[in-house]
Amino acid sequence: MKQSGQLIDKLEAESHLTKEEWIWLISDRSPETAEYLFEKSRYWQQKYYGNKVYTRGLIEFTNYCRNDCYYCGIRRSNRAARRYRLTKDQILECCHQGYELGFRTFVLQGGEDSRFSQEMLEDIVSTMKQNWPDCAVTLSLGERTYESYLGLYQAGADRYLLRHETAQEAHYKKLHPPELSLEHRKKCLFQLKEIGYQTGTGFMVGSPGQTPEQLAEDMLFIRELEPHMVGIGPFVPHHDTPFAREQGGTVELTLFLTGLLRVMMPKLLLPATTSLGTIDPRGREKGIQAGANVVMPNLSPVSVRKKYDLYDNKICTGEEAAECRGCLERRMKSIGYELVTDRGDFPGDL
Repeated sequence: MKQSGQLIDKLEAESHLTKEEWIWLISDRSPETAEYLFEKSRYWQQKYYGNKVYTRGLIEFTNYCRNDCYYCGIRRSNRAARRYRLTKDQILECCHQGYELGFRTFVLQGGEDSRFSQEMLEDIVSTMKQNWPDCAVTLSLGERTYESYLGLYQAGADRYLLRHETAQEAHYKKLHPPELSLEHRKKCLFQLKEIGYQTGTGFMVGSPGQTPEQLAEDMLFIRELEPHMVGIGPFVPHHDTPFAREQGGTVELTLFLTGLLRVMMPKLLLPATTSLGTIDPRGREKGIQAGANVVMPNLSPVSVRKKYDLYDNKICTGEEAAECRGCLERRMKSIGYELVTDRGDFPGDL
């Protein structure tokens, strides 16, 4: 515990560790180390955000995807997936319902679906901004060209989420088909920041073959990128993928890494992810208590929620939007936090 505690203190003071120090800290963690870490992470969480938890209304508008990532339930070659696309009117109706419920950020998330042209996406974004000018629009549409990202930003998008999934080349190749590259994924992330998006990245915890060394690479990359948001969640297998029989990630390691992220970059927007709540009934509450400050309830029509099936046993697929928000409100209140009506922007400089 002594050396681990010293490394946590160093991280807090300098916002940086060497790769060897990251490996040691991640490998040598213990319940005592975690308790010490979470005291620190909650200090920084409270300093910048108090007991506020921000909501992002998630609209999963298409589950068609041209990619074939080995871990994903909506991968191109999964013929058992029940495909759907929402219309522009359906998307706007989700926003209308969400606004009435107090959401001030909408997250438009989907597979890389070429049926939605650049023009269509820009039209959807600009209409969302015209109809709800006090709201932030976040996009999570995968890898695109610089020109596409710029056009969507100019149409009114404020934020972009693009998880790198793993920052080590060999591990990236284990999780993705040959046509996808870590180099290109990283390039996209730096382009998003250059354009002016509040940029989010993240990775799976406990993905097949993951080691402390690879997690160290993730932390080093995040420090280099300096994103505004980082979303991490446990790997949860999907039954129709090549990783169906792989072991899932753990709540314990996900929480520990959440705490480390908060201490390393105290102003980060950090979601307590749905995947955490999927493998532990109180996973999202535990995520907030480890230093997270964002939750992402689902605004998608109930009729399509089960179809956006990234991993098995995903929670909240049968609930109306109001039920999702009400449930989370009660959950956050039970641990002393408040779900707020707020855009929840990144506070100031990195």
